[in-house]
Parts: sequence; structure tokens; C-alpha cells
Amino acid sequence: MKQIFKALLFLILIPVIGCQNQQNIIVEKTYSEPEDPAPNTLEDWSIVPKGLQASISTTNIRFLKSVIPKIKEKNTWTEAAWKGERVSLQLVLWSNDSINNVEVKVSDFTSSTGHKIPSENVQLNFVKYIITDEFADGCGTLRDPDKFEASLAADVFESVDTYAVKSKETRPVWITVDVPSNAETTTYKSIITVNAEGQKSKTFELNLSTIDKVLPPPTDWKFHLDLWQNPYAVARYHKVDAWSQEHWGLLKPLMKRLADAGQKVITVSLNKRPWGGQTFDQFESMIRWEKKTNGTWEYDFTVFDKWVQFMMDLGVKKQISCYSMVPWGNEFYYFDEAKNKEIKVIAPAGTKEYEDLWIPFLTEFKKHLVKKGWNTITRIAMDERSPEEMKPMLNLLNKYAPEFGISFADNHKSYKLYPNELKDMSVAFGSPVDEEDLTLRRANGYVSTYYLCCADKFPNTFTFSPPAEGVFIGWYTIAADFDGFLRWAYNSWVENPLLDSRFGKWPAGDTSIVYPDNRSSIRFESLRDGIEDFVKIRILREELKKENMLGELEYLNEVVEQFNITQGPKDIEAMISNGRNVLNELAKKQSSNSLQE
Repeated sequence: MKQIFKALLFLILIPVIGCQNQQNIIVEKTYSEPEDPAPNTLEDWSIVPKGLQASISTTNIRFLKSVIPKIKEKNTWTEAAWKGERVSLQLVLWSNDSINNVEVKVSDFTSSTGHKIPSENVQLNFVKYIITDEFADGCGTLRDPDKFEASLAADVFESVDTYAVKSKETRPVWITVDVPSNAETTTYKSIITVNAEGQKSKTFELNLSTIDKVLPPPTDWKFHLDLWQNPYAVARYHKVDAWSQEHWGLLKPLMKRLADAGQKVITVSLNKRPWGGQTFDQFESMIRWEKKTNGTWEYDFTVFDKWVQFMMDLGVKKQISCYSMVPWGNEFYYFDEAKNKEIKVIAPAGTKEYEDLWIPFLTEFKKHLVKKGWNTITRIAMDERSPEEMKPMLNLLNKYAPEFGISFADNHKSYKLYPNELKDMSVAFGSPVDEEDLTLRRANGYVSTYYLCCADKFPNTFTFSPPAEGVFIGWYTIAADFDGFLRWAYNSWVENPLLDSRFGKWPAGDTSIVYPDNRSSIRFESLRDGIEDFVKIRILREELKKENMLGELEYLNEVVEQFNITQGPKDIEAMISNGRNVLNELAKKQSSNSLQE
């Protein structure tokens, strides 16, 4: 009788279970991706089992859309993190079947004692594909798209919980966990649930152990991050008037993302087109220059003031970099009241025309900055200008506003010629800086960083660059004893930034690292991860030294020194993984030693 009852119960449950698996998943709206310019037609998708496939994966892989993932499938993830740190993983989905409406959910992280990291601290992004190209010979000449190999790169984050995974398609999901700074020191567990319409749910276990160390908030990170902002690209892309209420609303989340990565510098354009026309959206002047009929000058600082205060309110307040007293082409623009039109003049530094422009401006600009309380953090910024061009400009600056100093992307070793003026120096990657110069600059409170540009194959943040190279940037920065990192484009978007990252003379992705509507990217998150590693190493060095754990300090320094290289290592992923393991183990040891004392 019991067997008959069990059989009847089983028959009753079948339709119930079936209904649960037949849930109707409504997919959130998103934009259409570009067609794959190089689909892998040789891939045999018939070997993929029926139904949606899924696996946990490292963040070091940039998956290809039309290629089956070549990974060892995993259903668990284990990671250690400091309190206040962000950690990431990938969940990769792929299918040979027709469209799968997919939903991904992440539960709270819960410890065995009931402590929680709420699911609100978890960000889930489906990764979308964008057209990229190849490094080839780097930059210098206009890139004919037909002469450079094009493909799709996984990079753009789309913050949705549901997606339609099509047949013969690989779709990554990037998951970040922001560990609260007040989290308990324990091990937490979470479950990722993947629901696919008409299919059985899949679950994955996440294990997160917190180390008894606290990463400070990004505003306190001792990493001088300088990614140049382009507010004009935001206005153009979204078709709003520059500096309108709509514009400020669009800028806020995008620039907050940058501030939350530890950005220290506000990018300001003193005059129009400081770098010529090398971006799709040219930089306008944030200060209105007007020459009156009587020959005097009048300056309107309204936009400048609003922009600087806006960025400061978001947490970016260490430095204001003003471009430029030596712009590309020596072009300057102003409004002439008598002629009732904008005038362009060519005025090389050192000429009378140059002095007639800049002496009255510097006089008024200095007065204005003193009134605002910004004069000591303002730098006159320039990009790769020669010493011959800089000398007459510096003579003028030293006479009328010496406290400003210079912020300079230096590919001429100008820091040797102007050691006191270059308060913020950034040298080209791989250019050696004498150790005694770095020590002296740091003693004077000056900033010394390096920059990457379109000529650097490794490391870089192109849309085809391996994600680990973004992390490497943070490790190299501290290994080479720099204070931070400069990159010329946070959001100088191309014409269609969600579809095609190619532009002009530069390898794809060179002009920006984030996307419209505050979309992050694999590249940006990887860079941020490396910056967090930099900050952790600095903190741990100080604490190991303070507690006289000199053997551990020496070991840490030996591991970090391995990253002081300018050529790509054989296995960058293993190198970073080992570095992070050593960092975490030493952090645990130092924390334990501190508690015992």
C-alpha cells in the first residue's frame, strides 16, 4: 500500500516540478550588439550538450562570442578579501540551442553564525560584445579598417538580471562583491541561481573569507589616478546641451564611478582644443575669453567653477589639471567683442602674441583661484611638449603664478631640466627615472607617475588587451616606485561607443575605458582591481615594518619586484594570482601577530 501511495505522490509532483521549470522569464531590454566581423565558422557547436551550459570562471578570460569556452567547468568559487575591498568573478553561459531566456540571481552572503553581506553589495552585469581590432604596429597613421583584423571583444557591462542567450553563443556574466568595511572576519557563503526558461535551474556556490584588514575608502587611497575626463562626449552622445541640467544628471553617476576608483585629478580645458582634434568630441573651453572693444580682457569662470565643484563634491579634490598653456599647434581661441565673432590665433610660447594672451589671463585666474581656495592644488597641464616649447611658458608662469606648478606628460626627461616646476610628472611607460630623483620628488611632496598610450602593446587597456594587464598596471606602479598612473581618456567616446571601439590612428579602445549610461567594463574593473592591490601592498608594507616583521617584508618586496618589467611575462595570470596569494597570506599573518601583541 505504501508503494502505491509513493507512486501516486510521484505522479502528482511531476506536473508541479514541470511547471516550476517552465517559468516565464521576461528579458530586460537592451541594445543590439554589432554583427561579428570574424565569426568562427569552424567551431563545432554540436558537441555541446542540450540545454544552457554554465560555469564559474576566472576574470582573466575575455571570452569569444562564437567560440565554445575552453575551460574546466566549475560550480564553486572561493576567494579571500580585505574588508572594504571589491572582488570579482565570471559566470560564463553558452548554448547550442535556440534562444534561452535566462535569469541570474545571487543570494545574500551568510556566515555560519548568521552574519550577512547583503545581496545589495553584489553587482551582476551581463557582458556585451563590441568591435575591436589589433595592435599591429601601434599608432601613428590613420587605420584603414580593411587592413586591420577586426573581431568582437567582450567588454561592455549591462546591468540586467535577465538576458536572451542565443544559440551557438557564449555570454559572460561579471559579478562583483563589495565587502563592507565593517564585515565580520569569517567565511560567508552565497548561491548563484541560473534559471533558464523551460530548463532545470543551475546553482553555484560562492565562498568568501574576510581577512581582518580594512581597505580605506577610495578618497583615501594613496594612488594618484589621473584618467582625463571628457564631459563634452557625454553631451554629444546623449544629445543634450552642454552644462544643462540633463547634462549634469548624466555626468554624475559616470564621474562618481571614477571617483570610486580613487581618481585624484579634475581635468579642465582652459581653452578650446588643447590637444587639437584627436578625439571625436573636441574639448571646448571651460572659461570664456572675451576681448573687449577697448582692448581689455574679460573672463567668465562660471563653467569652470561648476565643473570643479561638481567633481570635488564626488570626492575628486586633490588636483586641478588645466590644459593648456602650450596646446598642440599653439592654437588659442577667444571672442572678439569688436568683431563680434570667435578668433583663432597662432601664438607660440615666447612670442609677444603669446604674452599678450596669457599675462592678463594668469593675473585674473590667480585672483579667482585664491578667492575659491583652489590656488595651491591647481596645475598648468601639458601633454608631451618639448623642452624648447616649455621654457618660455615656464618663464612666464614663474613670474605671474609660480605657485601653480606644472602637470606634465613627459616624454623628454624634462624633470631633469625643471625639477621644481614639475609638481606632477608622468613619464612614458618604460622610461627610466633615476631613483634619487623619485626620492627627492617625493620628499618635496611632488607626484611622479607614468602613462600608457597607443604605442604600448604591453600592458594596456585596449578592448583586445587581456584583462590581467589592467591588474598588472597596479602592481607595476608600486614595483617601479611610482605614485600612480595616467591615461589620456576615461570617456572620450567614439561615434558609436557601444558598437565599435575603433577610431582614427589608435588601436581600438584607446580613447575610453567606460561606456555611456554609466556602463563599466572588463577593462575598467580590472584596472580598479590592480589599484586596490597597490593600496593593500602599501598598507601591508607599513604595518610589517612597524611590527618589525622584516623577513615577511623582505619576502613581500621580492614578490612585488617581479612586476618591475616592461615586457609581457610568460604567464601574467599565474604571476598575479601568486602575488595576490602571498599578499593575503602575509596580511593574515600580520593581523594574527598584531592580535597576539
